[in-house]
Amino acid sequence: MRSRYLAVALSLFLFVGLSASHAGPPAPKWNESARSRKAIAKVRPGLEKQLEGLHLAWGAPVFLRLFKEERQLELWMKRDRTFALVKTYPICYYSGKLGPKQAEGDLQAPEGFYEVTSDLMNPWSDYHLSFNIGYPNRFDRSLKRTGSLIMVHGSCVSIGCFAMTDPAIEEIWALVDAALRGGQQRVPVHVFPFHLTDSKLDRFSTSRWSGFWKNLQEGYLLFEERRRPPIVSVKGGRYRFR
Repeated sequence: MRSRYLAVALSLFLFVGLSASHAGPPAPKWNESARSRKAIAKVRPGLEKQLEGLHLAWGAPVFLRLFKEERQLELWMKRDRTFALVKTYPICYYSGKLGPKQAEGDLQAPEGFYEVTSDLMNPWSDYHLSFNIGYPNRFDRSLKRTGSLIMVHGSCVSIGCFAMTDPAIEEIWALVDAALRGGQQRVPVHVFPFHLTDSKLDRFSTSRWSGFWKNLQEGYLLFEERRRPPIVSVKGGRYRFR
């Protein structure tokens, strides 16, 4: 009898183990609050109407570009194989000046190639709604740059983050949230000092950041040419793109 119980127990153990091994990764946990649900309910009807006119779908993949000098945040969404510009939002405020963030407490907003994942969405923010852009990234860490909690958020105040008006962050947050729920694992966020045209770079040819900005320009131009965010990696202290 004892051997029979042992056999049954072993069978159950193997069944549970095999079931777990085939279960796949756990589903992402969605960060949401009464505030975020209320904001989405408010902005979704108008956004869906706008998206319909652009032949875009609610929940389609999103791509963000931020430009410091122009104080602009561009929100793009995927349509077929390329991305279409949905809306350009004014950046209400950012601290610091042109150039990357280097250290905790330097009050500087970063520049480079970042990503937002579902766990970086903060619907309980002290600044209405926010999401962390993922600074420091691998490139920043390779240069031993420090700092954390660099956000795009509302309330129009900032110390190292990118502040939007509350109506703007509600729309941006809603579309990023919908894209992540729709299956996009990482939302690219590209932060530039300005539109990286050759003429603009010539204006800043004597800047200490000229070489860094020319490296950023490689990724900027790939998107300008193909309307698809490039795949970004880091090697030898430089961003690499394909």
